[in-house]
Amino acid sequence: MPEGHTIHRLKRDLTRDLVGDVLSTSSPQGRFASGAKQLNGLELQKVDAFGKHLFFRFERGRILHVHLGLYGRFRRKRLPLPSPQGEVRLRAEGVSRGFDLNGPSRCEILSRGRCEGIIARLGQDPLRQDADPSIVRERLRTSRAAIGRLLLDQSVIAGIGNVYRAEVLHMQNIHPNREARAINDEEFDRLWRTIVHVLRIGVKYNRIITFDPSPGKASLGRLGREERLRVYGRKHCVVCKGSVRQWTQGSRKIFACERCQPKRSDGE
Repeated sequence: MPEGHTIHRLKRDLTRDLVGDVLSTSSPQGRFASGAKQLNGLELQKVDAFGKHLFFRFERGRILHVHLGLYGRFRRKRLPLPSPQGEVRLRAEGVSRGFDLNGPSRCEILSRGRCEGIIARLGQDPLRQDADPSIVRERLRTSRAAIGRLLLDQSVIAGIGNVYRAEVLHMQNIHPNREARAINDEEFDRLWRTIVHVLRIGVKYNRIITFDPSPGKASLGRLGREERLRVYGRKHCVVCKGSVRQWTQGSRKIFACERCQPKRSDGE
């Protein structure tokens, strides 16, 4: 499932490509024919990202909500758009660019109230200017849940997925099983700054990058997959070369190096 950096990158690119254009919209697949008809001929005024959700705000108060889920994908292209590939839920064409949307878990027209309801259920998005980390800190302060579980809870932090949670905990030497309430203020501040930092790198390069073994390289974007991650999907930690342990946490696989992320006596 795309993590927060992908959604904010899409927001940036789609804003540049289409905001201010009157869009021609259709549903080649047919499943969104009614919604596409409502949007056809309207100006796209804003694209907003919140966690793993995209909101397209059109004139007349129309709001398109998209959640890519596991299989959703935007294909951005110059006009004229080629013949649809696969099951295209929504096709949108602007002045010079357009996109095809395939396989989203959500593609729907929302009222303003329903849109606000979705956002109200989400936690703080580290990539938004209005994010308030103190709200996250308060959620953690009294929670007995493992920090690894809470990082995947979109009502706590919106946009963190399975890869980022493993990587940022490793970067701060925090064991995923550690109780959230045991994270002190200094540790939380470092963890939050790390999350913001790696997500911004993800937006810039359109990929998850948490480790650079070659600081002299011209561009982080040139790193191969084996060079970009520390523990996720690995058998050995790239920092200490110790074994990486994996287990299920919050219904998803979690990876940790217990040499770099030692267990403690406070509930781990």
